[in-house]
Amino acid sequence: MKTLIALPAFNEKKDIGLIISQIKKYDLDILVIDDGSTDGTQEQLSKIDNINTIVHEENLGYGHTINDAFKYGISNSYDNIITMDCDGQHTPDEVQIFLAQIADYDIVSGSRYLIEDNKHDPKIPPDRYAINMEITQTLNKLTGLNLTDSFCGFKAYKVDALKEMKLTEDGYGMPLQLWMQAWKLRLRIKEIPVKLIYNNTSRSFSGELDEPAIRLSYYKEIIEKEMNKDVRSSVTVQN
Repeated sequence: MKTLIALPAFNEKKDIGLIISQIKKYDLDILVIDDGSTDGTQEQLSKIDNINTIVHEENLGYGHTINDAFKYGISNSYDNIITMDCDGQHTPDEVQIFLAQIADYDIVSGSRYLIEDNKHDPKIPPDRYAINMEITQTLNKLTGLNLTDSFCGFKAYKVDALKEMKLTEDGYGMPLQLWMQAWKLRLRIKEIPVKLIYNNTSRSFSGELDEPAIRLSYYKEIIEKEMNKDVRSSVTVQN
């Protein structure tokens, strides 16, 4: 099976070299999507052999970077895609768990909260946890998915399943669009526990989304819109 590891990056010069070196032990293809970094991330990437890159001249958003990874995986005939952050929040030693599980599912999603004790970790930013729990409960009530962490970016996907989706959300709410479409498509989903790591608790969402109430409203709007769409109207990942 041909698997791609995709790393969205925005100003990750400090950690990206180490993360990539640790991933390379799995002998998998690596794609880095640099979303308009201004800190020298691209210069750092240019020193690393045997990786593929997509470079955005300006910041286009988290969802856009993930959609670029999906399109790359589809157009280059990969069987599976694993997405993980490269800021130290996801540990490369857990990649093997996703590789072992994806054979039997369409989406394998990491969860920081399947382990009960993690919910009480003082490092968790309170507003992020509260919003995650509210949105996760909303998704579960609407879909019956029984998720515990709707925003973890550490995931594995079957590319054939991604071909059935119509993903258009460029921002941080893209995972919610994905969950709603996965439910409508009746995809096989499994959550697995991953380590809870918050290296930068003050990291910005940028602009008005730094305000929790606005961020929550934005997430709810995406869910509501997806409830009224027919995902089967398209079989491609959109630009």
